[in-house]
Amino acid sequence: MMSVSFDAVIRLLGSLGRFALTSLDRMGDATTLSLSSLALLFRRPWQGQHIVLQLYALGVGSFIIIAITGAFTGMVLALQGYYTLAKFGSESLLGAGVALSIIRELGPVLGALMLIGRAGSSITAEIGIMRVTEQVDALEMMAINPRARVLLPRIIATTIALPILVTMFDIIGLASGYVIGVELLGVNGGAYIGEMISKVMLQDLYAGWVKAVGFGFIIGVICTYMGYRAEPTTEGVAAATTKAVVAASVGVLIMNYVLTSFFL
Repeated sequence: MMSVSFDAVIRLLGSLGRFALTSLDRMGDATTLSLSSLALLFRRPWQGQHIVLQLYALGVGSFIIIAITGAFTGMVLALQGYYTLAKFGSESLLGAGVALSIIRELGPVLGALMLIGRAGSSITAEIGIMRVTEQVDALEMMAINPRARVLLPRIIATTIALPILVTMFDIIGLASGYVIGVELLGVNGGAYIGEMISKVMLQDLYAGWVKAVGFGFIIGVICTYMGYRAEPTTEGVAAATTKAVVAASVGVLIMNYVLTSFFL
């Protein structure tokens, strides 16, 4: 019995060790691939047109889902916040509570998760399909660097698009929270706006924007890496897309904790 238990422990430790080494190897490979792609930003031919096209596809294409998520997030926060603050007679603080929650945390995090589901998965699938159909090899045959043409525009686009989308998320969320808090629940409009203005500092805005830039960058890196390294089969592309969504979501949540600790 002791022998069986000891062997099971050894196998478990071996599995954990292999998983850790594999994860470190992939992280190193992703870092090298993304940095080598970013190093091509100012080399000719410049990929400005492709960056703009990706910005339109990722940013404009994701606006509707961001707007819907922001609106209902603001509504829920106003409802929950009102009934919580009413127990302490502090309904006038509703505006500050809604604003700080959206600007510092929910805007960047939910915006990033929506971008992963809407655009990150499509980035991985698109690049993976390019591998399956040998389009990446064709670019190399035409002396076009696939990292500059395929990876770089998508990394830059997600890094730029997410802060803009998060700003839209914040504005829509605050507006919907005002409608619910003031028009539906009867909170004084002047107190709602006044407390929000007095409690929200520039540091809170910076925290939200820094998070959005960091989240956008990590989404671009993970999703492009998973697609570029996907096994060139239909099953491989499907598996890579699933892994990209999971890894990017977990990466956003981990980075959120790290960045939040810096802005306390």
